[in-house]
Amino acid sequence: MKRRTIWLIGGLAIIGVAAAVFFVRIARENFPNGPVVFGATFSKKYAQSLGLDWRAAYTAVLDELGVRLLRIPAYWDEIEPETGRFVFDDLDWQLREAEARDAKVLLAVGQKLPRWPECHFPSWIKNATVERRQLRTLAMLQRVVSRYRGSKAVWAWQVENEPLFDFGECPPPDVEFLKKEIELVRSLDSTRPIVVTDSGELSTWLPAAELGDILGISMYRVVWTKFLGYFYYPITPGFYRFRAEAIRSLTPRVIITELQVEPWVARAIPETPLSEQYKSMDAERVRSNVEFARRAGLSEVYVWGVEWWYWLRGQGNDEIWEYGKSIF
Repeated sequence: MKRRTIWLIGGLAIIGVAAAVFFVRIARENFPNGPVVFGATFSKKYAQSLGLDWRAAYTAVLDELGVRLLRIPAYWDEIEPETGRFVFDDLDWQLREAEARDAKVLLAVGQKLPRWPECHFPSWIKNATVERRQLRTLAMLQRVVSRYRGSKAVWAWQVENEPLFDFGECPPPDVEFLKKEIELVRSLDSTRPIVVTDSGELSTWLPAAELGDILGISMYRVVWTKFLGYFYYPITPGFYRFRAEAIRSLTPRVIITELQVEPWVARAIPETPLSEQYKSMDAERVRSNVEFARRAGLSEVYVWGVEWWYWLRGQGNDEIWEYGKSIF
């Protein structure tokens, strides 16, 4: 059985237990919209996979949508294509463009970062021993953090992406090594907070909440699996609000680092007909998900899928892109 399916089944068990305690009560509560700041994740790799000019897409996100809060991954295979040879040109450009607009960046660093296959290993490290891979990961982290700790755009470091959630083409979670990574980043920059992320639906949040200064969670409404097809989570905004309050003693701040506003489909987006994409995401569902996030009561939200919005505009549908201008 695929790990994704195992996690889905396990997550449903978590949801079921939680629901037995408070789901009905929360479902009836009318949570008001609180003040929320919206940002966006931008992935150069994902933009390229959609056939986009990634620089044009990035500047459109900044200038047309007006995004001033960004989450940007520092992909290992791009910044260290050969052992010890670092290439920061594209990441430097993204940070400069953000700085020029007074935008703030949550810089995601490590071996496991947003977008499939999750672990973005350079080819030269893929067959290395665990010990060598971890040593090289720490060396890479030192170079990245040392380079960008002087950037006025970077407001926080995200160390790995959902590192304790067993998902993607990655080694098994290793909490002790994650602690070493966090310790290293703190030693290099003691002024910025560290964000540790976790699955909003399929995990307990507890181990991740204990490790960082801020907990980042995902918020998905509909997913697709080979065994279940499209699955819609039977969760209310209060599910997230309640859990954030419950772990306040471990971390005072919980943010949404991944709000789903793009399709989850069986094949790559360019290979999937628009009619199929719209089954899991369309303009109405984007609006619904944004309002859902507002009602969860978490003050900072990074949407996941602005590259798709830009791609969709190129297909002749600019409804979501135009709506996006109203939320940033």
